[in-house]
Amino acid sequence: MKPKIKDLPKIDRPREKLVKYGVSKLSNSELLAILLRTGKNGKNAIELATEILKKFNSKNIADAKIEDITKIKGLGTAKACEIVACFELGKRLLKKKKTNLYISPSNVYVELKNIRNHKKEHFYVFYLNSRNQEIKKDLVSVGSLNATTAHPREVFEGAIKHSASQIIIAHNHPSGDFTPSNEDILLTKRFVKAGEILGIELIDHVIVSNKGYYSFSKNGLI
Repeated sequence: MKPKIKDLPKIDRPREKLVKYGVSKLSNSELLAILLRTGKNGKNAIELATEILKKFNSKNIADAKIEDITKIKGLGTAKACEIVACFELGKRLLKKKKTNLYISPSNVYVELKNIRNHKKEHFYVFYLNSRNQEIKKDLVSVGSLNATTAHPREVFEGAIKHSASQIIIAHNHPSGDFTPSNEDILLTKRFVKAGEILGIELIDHVIVSNKGYYSFSKNGLI
C-alpha cells in the first residue's frame, strides 16, 4: 500500500509545501490533492489527483462533468461536486479579471494617474510575467515632499514571491518636474544590478507628474 499523505516527509506534503513556499511551487497534482484531501483504494491524494489529471488532462479537467469524474474508481459524488464547483468558481472569477499589459511607459503613466498630484512621493512596483502582463502592482513606500526610499530587498522579495520574470518601478515627483534626480539615477542602477544577480529584469523606471513622465528605458538609461 502506498504511503498516506500524513506519512510523507513534511516537505512533500502539499499543504505544508503551500504554506512554506507558496502556491506557485506546487504541481497540478499537488494542488488537486489539497482539494481531494484523502485518497482511495490504496492510493494517496496525490496519486489519485495524478490519475484524474491524466484522464482529463489540464485543459479538459476544468470542463469535466460530475458523471465523468465519478467514473474514476474511488471518486464519489461529493468529491466530484467539489472539483466541479472549484473549477466553475475559478472560471467565473477569471472572466471578470482584466490583465494589464505594459509595453510602453505611457501605459504606466496612465495606470498611475491617481498619484501624479500627490504631495508626497509614492514608489510603486509592477510585477510582470514574461509577456509583460501584470501579476501584481504594489505600493512599496511613501516618502517626503521630494524623496522616497525603496530598498531592492523589498522589491525583489515581492518579485520572487509573485514569480515575476521582470519588473517596472515607478514613482511620482510632486514638484511637477519629472526629470530624474541624481538619487533616482543611482537608485535605478542599484535595481538593475540586483535584478541581474537574481535573474529578474528591471525593464523600466518611470517617473510621473502632473506635467508628464520620464522613462529611463526610453532615454537609454536602462
